[in-house]
Amino acid sequence: MSDETPVEAAAQRDFTGLINTALSILCFFIAVGHIYVAFDPLISEFQRNAYHFAGFAFLAAVLNPMIRGKTRSKPMLAFDLTLGVLVAMAAIYMPFAEQGIYDRGVKFSALDWIAAVICIIGAIELTRRLTGWVIPCLIIIAISYVGWWGQLIGGVFSFPGLSWESIAFRSIFGDDAMFGTIARISSTFVFLFIIFGAFLLRSGAGDFVINIARAIAGRLVGGPGIVAVIASGLTGTISGSAVANTASTGVITIPLMKKAGFPPKFAGGVEAASSTGGQLMPPIMGAGAFVMASFTQIPYETIVAVAALPALLYFLSVVFFVRIEARRLGLKPMESDGETIGSAFKKGGASFVIPIGGLIAMLVSGFTPAYAAVFGILAVIASSWLTQNPMGPRAVFEALVMGTKGMIMTAVLLCAVGLVVNVIATAGIGNTFSLMIADWAGGNLLIAIVMVAIASLVLGMGLPVTAAYIVLATLSAPALAGMISDRFVIEALAAGTLGDAGNAVLMFGVPDPSVLAGALATEEATAIIRALPLEVAAPLRDLVVPQEVAVAGILSAHMIIFWLSQDSNVTPPVALAAFTAAAIAKAPAMATGFASWKLAKGLYIVPLMMAYTPFLSGDWGVMLVIFAFGVIGIYGLAGALQGCMETPLNPVLRIVAGVAGAACIWPAPLWVHLAAAAVVILLVLYNARQAPVAMAERDLA
Repeated sequence: MSDETPVEAAAQRDFTGLINTALSILCFFIAVGHIYVAFDPLISEFQRNAYHFAGFAFLAAVLNPMIRGKTRSKPMLAFDLTLGVLVAMAAIYMPFAEQGIYDRGVKFSALDWIAAVICIIGAIELTRRLTGWVIPCLIIIAISYVGWWGQLIGGVFSFPGLSWESIAFRSIFGDDAMFGTIARISSTFVFLFIIFGAFLLRSGAGDFVINIARAIAGRLVGGPGIVAVIASGLTGTISGSAVANTASTGVITIPLMKKAGFPPKFAGGVEAASSTGGQLMPPIMGAGAFVMASFTQIPYETIVAVAALPALLYFLSVVFFVRIEARRLGLKPMESDGETIGSAFKKGGASFVIPIGGLIAMLVSGFTPAYAAVFGILAVIASSWLTQNPMGPRAVFEALVMGTKGMIMTAVLLCAVGLVVNVIATAGIGNTFSLMIADWAGGNLLIAIVMVAIASLVLGMGLPVTAAYIVLATLSAPALAGMISDRFVIEALAAGTLGDAGNAVLMFGVPDPSVLAGALATEEATAIIRALPLEVAAPLRDLVVPQEVAVAGILSAHMIIFWLSQDSNVTPPVALAAFTAAAIAKAPAMATGFASWKLAKGLYIVPLMMAYTPFLSGDWGVMLVIFAFGVIGIYGLAGALQGCMETPLNPVLRIVAGVAGAACIWPAPLWVHLAAAAVVILLVLYNARQAPVAMAERDLA
């Protein structure tokens, strides 16, 4: 029993309520300040990023106790408040100290040192509270590497070292540092889109998503599972977070799937796999899309445009698994609950369709993502008055608070991970690591992708997906982009169109130039290009590869890494989205994780299509053809993996379905794709004719 008297308990509740109210008011002003600065940049970019970290660092310290799982005593609360204030004041101080540091010849005063150390240690501690030990350890290893132990090791990773003053300066004021490029993305695009998503949720758009999904797919075979896929895809345009997506839609969709007859682990796996796809779904795509735009210098609107077909293909792959499993289990369509598309739109469609449509229109028209997000927020408020849930001042306040609290982990994480990225850029580790990937893979793109997939899974065990993408993209994107662009060099070599300059460069890397005298088969050209040392391959690419092809290679490399970084959500032993779904489904966590991993095969198939076909870089006609063959191929692969289409497949037909499905998505002449697609379609038709007999036999049994 508690030793508190009723008076003391009431006083404690009043104190807690006062703290929560004060924090809500602070969240409100942080959100309003960011929205205002997006329109009227009264302060410099560095100031905005520093103040952005200051506000969220304070919230992180107060809302996340130093020791989790224990009731926080008043002394511990005082400690957390003090820590939050110190880190916030140190971050606010740094812009004011900048000019003095330059005036002294990049020399720190005692106060500068104190503030810089507090910022760095604060970032480490707050990231530990929010995400665990992996990122703090990476920061400590990275900073100590350039300051101490890098000079103690030999080989390609040896680094002569920097003074601690240089490290402190670069960690705070560098372009890739705490308040640099990644913090800029956090303080503008990411936060504004998270606020936009919070307004959509508060306006009732989340209920509309569930209702429209039930109206579209509720009465189909496997309908509740398809509802989960559609709802999670649409919710992904709001939240951009796999775990939040799972928690919000899963409480409705998972019980529906269990009621329809799906096993609990499969129901949880469907929700986790679908919710993971939410981060791939334009227009928000999580924070990673904004980081990708910054890394590649490709406009954000271009990225979300080319990401649409791959995302749709991923969701269709999950739908195929759901339908096939429903057929395998002999499940019947559910009875109608009376929900129609018209009734769903009448209750809340305006608050979703108008803002999302307006946002996409503004992006297509060339407005910056920040402007589009702010106008999207205003559109949510206005359109909510056309629904049954109009947003007044209280709802607006709650949405701003919700968005700010939902941003805490992302804001602190993106600022803190800048400390790691800064070291990678300073020491040149990214180039070294890319060279190692190219060397280990022997120029083989498939092996390189497998290596990146393994690295993403390992990193994902301890890093949120955005951080995993940032680290992997910094280290491996140049190598992948080069290998993807090599397709053009190989074609030019085989066709004899390298040109005099290209042939001259190539001669430096070919031991026996006589092999270049005649026509070359594609296989021979591939072997020659893969064997080139980087100092020859890189300038050859610069000479031969057109600019648009090189940009496409960079985009494909980053998109592949972005997709593969999502696999930690659904891949055991650490599968956060799957474990969240397992808790809702009351299913074993690991079993649900393996089910979600199986259902999310599109995370591995679609990146291969990006690497070996112009799925992201062709014109829309080409991309639609690739998409169409991809749909047929993935259905064939799903049938082979599940051993069923409309009815169970025998072992021979499973092999046929798998081979034909793989041939549809693998780069090959058009006739091969047409033949493989015909095999899959004929197999489906034959299998469908057998379904009534199989179902009758099952009913009799």
